[in-house]
Amino acid sequence: MRSTNPALSIRVADDSFTEYILGSEFGFSVGGYATAELGKRVEDWQVEQIEPYRKCYGIDPEEFRSYRDAADSAVFMAFLEDRAVGHVVVSTNWNGLAHIDELAVDVSARRCGVAHALLDVACFWSRKKQLPGVMLETQNNNLGACRLYQDYGFELGGIDRLRYRGIEPETEEVALFWYLLF
Repeated sequence: MRSTNPALSIRVADDSFTEYILGSEFGFSVGGYATAELGKRVEDWQVEQIEPYRKCYGIDPEEFRSYRDAADSAVFMAFLEDRAVGHVVVSTNWNGLAHIDELAVDVSARRCGVAHALLDVACFWSRKKQLPGVMLETQNNNLGACRLYQDYGFELGGIDRLRYRGIEPETEEVALFWYLLF
């Protein structure tokens, strides 16, 4: 049973979304690259330790504007008290599954149940749309996210070692595709 935080609420994104994105810190520390293996738990993956660095994704608040009022997508924001601290963008993927296009939690609100609550809402949205499950992608250098999805019940279904080579030919970053079938 997941603990609930009474100060936490999830709402459909509104016009405050842009201000929230621009005022939030979504980066995380990378200390290694895991060799992901299908059928193995994250804690059993081999990890090549590296000199730690900070990874920050540039989140564009305009990128998902059209998702907010569409029938096949939605954007939800998480609030602790009245402060926006996280969001999830979910849409219907070409394969009939829901796709979590983005899930992010401000560094100040991590480990408060925000990501779990956002996943709960994305799954509720998916079930309401009568979709058979949810999929998402993360990377082998974001082990916190990998553990979150595994612990939530997602299963690693695919590994793409070449996905990011067009951006950075020497990257050790590997795309990991996670699935939760209902």
